Amino acid sequence: MAIMENLNGTKEGMKKVVKELNKGVNSIYFAIVIGILILAKTFLFYYHTIAITEQLYIDTVIGTISFVVVIICFLCVLPNRARAIFSIIVDFIISLVLFGDNVYYNYSNSVLSVAQITNLQYGGEIMSTLPMILKLYQILYFLDIVILVILLITKKIKIEKKDKKTKKQLIGKGILGVIGVIIFCVIGVQYVEKGKDKSYNKDLQIREATIFGYHIYDIENMITMKQNTRYKNKNEMMNDYEKLKQEYEEEYGLVRYPAFEGILEGKNVIIVQLESVQNFVVNKTLNGKEITPNLNKFLRENITFTNMNMQSYSTTADSEHSTITSLYPMENGMSFAKYYTNTYDTIFDNFNNAGYDTSFMHGNYAYFWNRGNVYSRLGLDHLELKEQFADVTENISEYLADELLYRQAVQKLSTYEKPFFTYIVAASSHTPFTLEGLQDRSKINIDVGKYKYSFCGNYLEAVNYADYAFGVFIDELKQAGLYDDTAILVFGDHNGLSMYDEQMLDFLSQTDSNLTDVDIKLNYTNVVCGMKIPGIENLVIDKPVTKLDIKPTFSYLCNTQDGVSLGTNMFASKDFVSLNNERIISSRYYYDEIWYDILTGEEVDFNTIDEEIKEQLERYERQMRTELEISNSISINNLLK
Repeated sequence: MAIMENLNGTKEGMKKVVKELNKGVNSIYFAIVIGILILAKTFLFYYHTIAITEQLYIDTVIGTISFVVVIICFLCVLPNRARAIFSIIVDFIISLVLFGDNVYYNYSNSVLSVAQITNLQYGGEIMSTLPMILKLYQILYFLDIVILVILLITKKIKIEKKDKKTKKQLIGKGILGVIGVIIFCVIGVQYVEKGKDKSYNKDLQIREATIFGYHIYDIENMITMKQNTRYKNKNEMMNDYEKLKQEYEEEYGLVRYPAFEGILEGKNVIIVQLESVQNFVVNKTLNGKEITPNLNKFLRENITFTNMNMQSYSTTADSEHSTITSLYPMENGMSFAKYYTNTYDTIFDNFNNAGYDTSFMHGNYAYFWNRGNVYSRLGLDHLELKEQFADVTENISEYLADELLYRQAVQKLSTYEKPFFTYIVAASSHTPFTLEGLQDRSKINIDVGKYKYSFCGNYLEAVNYADYAFGVFIDELKQAGLYDDTAILVFGDHNGLSMYDEQMLDFLSQTDSNLTDVDIKLNYTNVVCGMKIPGIENLVIDKPVTKLDIKPTFSYLCNTQDGVSLGTNMFASKDFVSLNNERIISSRYYYDEIWYDILTGEEVDFNTIDEEIKEQLERYERQMRTELEISNSISINNLLK
């Protein structure tokens, strides 16, 4: 009897709970609860992606709350059924966007943009990496929605259509609607405008404009992109370009290695772009074995650039774009996907005009990153994509295995007219770094120990294989009699691991126990780079360089005519570089919204710093923004056509 009474009591209690749930869902309070949940999810996103500084924390909080209040106000003025349904829909859409931003940030340290809609065809890259970048806490983005859907399906809650509202209630709704409009106009628009000034730096844009303001501006910018560019015609752009180049000539005109001018004239030139090979793996060992023994040997014997930086937090295609054009890439992959019909002054133009036999080689099909369309417009003598390679029997993650690519590349190079210029893009060390398809895993000759089966461990093994294949390439060039009289530039295209990957930081701390946040950010952009110039040995260059500098450097070395290039000669004295997200790296200082001393990791105090250094840092900022404005205007408005 007691058990029955308890069961009856439990049932009655459940009925009361269900009744209250139904009452809540069918009241104005449901929209308020949804708003609070959206607010909580937004701050979950901030916590795990955007590091909100103390100075901006209050503004970000106020702005985010303001946007959520606007959402609540608009939901509250809807009729009952529409309010409940739209509350769930809005909750789902915002949750999906925050989740997508969060996942993509874990992948590339950037958030999504509507401009990337054309890149959905390449979603397989991220999908293959998802198991490594998904986190348990991300369930929280959808937990409330799942619960609501279950309750609706099981009919525990029902969305009801209520009777008409009284005049008093209608007036109250009208007031709420007016409040929402006022807040959106006064505060919302203000926050979107604040973000416009930070359009190159997404982290700062989100902190200034909130994630809601960022996405509103992003959509607006997609529609008004051409109007937002600084330069609308070529003459205006070229005037400022020439002024900037003149400034660089006056400030950094000294060439540290004048004997290198024209040293490669008439010699073969090979550029090798390695997938995801960061510089921190160079000259490092794991359990007594070098991670990159062949790269280490190549760098020791030739020229090492210790401070090569990827141009953007982005893709392989963007690295190619910067190398080929000496311009900054647009939104991830957009330069290849959307602006491929543009006219640029390219490195291939330089070598074509100098009588070189020119080619591009990559172990994937022509459609991937639109390379077939991009490179077919550049006047190459040979376009060697996967369709053009006879042996495609070994593939790693859908790409021709590096070793197979290199062996066939040398066979093709042996048949080209001399001198030749070729750009080879390797891909075996691509995410997710599992080396799926590798037929002989004994070619991985390191034991990653405690990192085994982690994303970092997979990465180190993939880099080790990429290094093995690079060693095969060098041996093949020697056997073909091409090595001695050929210049070779090798570099990594972009990062492989996320900025704060825990295993990577553990690995780094073994050689540097005093890592600062600045060290970590610089490690993220720093990729391997070395160059072979016949007759030049054991040279180390520590000044910062980027992919923009490759084109003008070969113009200097090979005595070819260069067109518009925003980079400078890597052997000259310019001591700072810019990234396309408003970061600046100089020999001593790092700019990421504010200036930091690289040696200490501490913020630079402009009140106490030497006036000459202060002026120099301010000049860096001005020159960086001019470069970005020129580059974006050229790409968006096709100013070099």
